[in-house]
Amino acid sequence: MTVRVQTEDFDMGAEILKLRQGNAGIGAIASFVGLVRDLHENSAITEMVLEHYPGMTEKALTEIVEEAKRRWNLINALVIHRVGTLRPTDQIVLVVTCCAHRHDAFASCEFIMDYLKTRAPFWKKEQTAKGTHWVDARESDETAVQRWAAISTN
Repeated sequence: MTVRVQTEDFDMGAEILKLRQGNAGIGAIASFVGLVRDLHENSAITEMVLEHYPGMTEKALTEIVEEAKRRWNLINALVIHRVGTLRPTDQIVLVVTCCAHRHDAFASCEFIMDYLKTRAPFWKKEQTAKGTHWVDARESDETAVQRWAAISTN
């Protein structure tokens, strides 16, 4: 299980290949890549700055992956989250889960992403034609996390 917070971009294909190499027990891989969009509330985004709390952020991400491992038969997982200045179409986050079966891979990947959006200490500041503003948490992200409490696993 690997968690990285970095400024550098990532190569999704290369990361997945490294994650699965040599493990014939992996029968399913699910992945999610988040990108910087060009619009927020009808304003064109020219750049986004992502900040984090070093050490605390990695710890929070590791705890989220460990919780996914307790809930599903997770063989391996990877979370890469970028920080710094990003522009529209840049990759922000990669979540990959490797499992024996697709249900566990899909569910664990979605769980990790939902919890990452609400529980990991990242802060986003967007630059638009209207100026710079901090991005507030979305109610829909919190709702997504709440539903996991009601879902039985394994």
